[in-house]
Amino acid sequence: MKPDTRSALMEAAFGLVRRQGLAATSVDQICAAACVSKGAFFHHFKSKDELAAATAYHWSAVTEPFFEAAPYHTPDDPLERVLGYIDLRREMMAGEIAEFTCVAGTMVQEAWATSPAVRCAAWDSMSRHADALVADIEAAKAARGVELDARGLALHMVAVVQGAFILAKASGDPGIGAESAAHLRRYVEQLFAPAPDLRSAKPGD
Repeated sequence: MKPDTRSALMEAAFGLVRRQGLAATSVDQICAAACVSKGAFFHHFKSKDELAAATAYHWSAVTEPFFEAAPYHTPDDPLERVLGYIDLRREMMAGEIAEFTCVAGTMVQEAWATSPAVRCAAWDSMSRHADALVADIEAAKAARGVELDARGLALHMVAVVQGAFILAKASGDPGIGAESAAHLRRYVEQLFAPAPDLRSAKPGD
């Protein structure tokens, strides 16, 4: 048995779940896509549900290095790094919808009520992603003297991105999802914008 069979099965699940959802993806399809036998599948996973949960964790392991190495980390200004992250998410919402949507998000939409394992794995993936944004948001708060809940904003950013994926799927138009990310950028810019100096305002202004 190949030592990478387990990873091959999870990688196969990535593509299939993104294209057709978890419920419509069968063990036979996953095995065929991974070029492994059904016996090999059940050697590594007791069920499709167990594979789905493992796939969500694997999704984090695969995608985290991509975001860690992304160029939005380069600017010295932490707010530019936060906005750069949003810009990257918007740029990624192009081409085939199945190629840019989130495996963990797709699975939890279907299985949140029926599979605690999938729900927990998806939450782990999304919350870890949000946590990776917190340091830059905290630094931007300090630099601009803004009071807000950094992790709450990070989770909101993840929620908007996940919602943008849903809109893209529902409409069949990636541009609608990308526009949601553009609105998110404008919202974050406003959160960190300097407060107007009312002392300098003239009567009637």
